[in-house]
Amino acid sequence: MESLFDVKGKIVLITGSSRGIGFCLAKGFCDAGATVVMNGTSDATLKDSIDTLKAAGGNVFGYAFDVTDEKDVARNISLIEERIGYISILINNAGIQRRFPLEQMPLDDWKKVIDVDLNSAFIVSQAVVKYMIPRKYGRIINITSLNSEAARNSIGNYCAAKGGLKMLTKSMATEWGKYNILTNAIGPGYFSTDLTKSLQDDPKFDEWVKSEVPLQRWGKPEELVGAAIFLSSEAASYVNGHSLYVDGGWQACL
Repeated sequence: MESLFDVKGKIVLITGSSRGIGFCLAKGFCDAGATVVMNGTSDATLKDSIDTLKAAGGNVFGYAFDVTDEKDVARNISLIEERIGYISILINNAGIQRRFPLEQMPLDDWKKVIDVDLNSAFIVSQAVVKYMIPRKYGRIINITSLNSEAARNSIGNYCAAKGGLKMLTKSMATEWGKYNILTNAIGPGYFSTDLTKSLQDDPKFDEWVKSEVPLQRWGKPEELVGAAIFLSSEAASYVNGHSLYVDGGWQACL
């Protein structure tokens, strides 16, 4: 049974993995015996994260590149394939927030969130899949959100991006399934990360989250690792185009 969930020796690229959810996923895959390629925009932050995982025994590498820059992405994916080996698992995790009421939201902040949270998944996946197609094997996981299904005030750009990413996941599954490339999404609910720190520090919002989630707490980033391992493994060999929500039961109740 354990072999169904085995990812030992697999090379997994995780975008936006120098901190937060991406870092926890990187640690989880290292602990499971995978070779992890981390990505971020800051060489210094990325180095610190890599050093932390290496000290814990992880087989980990790092490449700093802009996931919204098509040429930068293509160049670095080529280097990873050449120097480390073929990428069998891609996790599109990079994401940002820019909070404004819709009527006040600057167009630049709208575009930036769409670019990082949605367009980057298309750009990176397109660069990686050209290597996966000839091998007829690949696993792609897009990190969406509870906000792929439900909106909230001040994050219309984020909701639009994550809703689009949910449908991009289905499109990738539809078009690339014939190459034995499985594409799925993980939709976190409210998790304790750097991205949500301002919300956790707001007593009113913190109480609202705890009152709405049946488990009555925020999620911990490490609680996403199991879902990612499952979707990357042979245990999910016939799961394609699915969105797996890890939200503490938020969508189960009114």
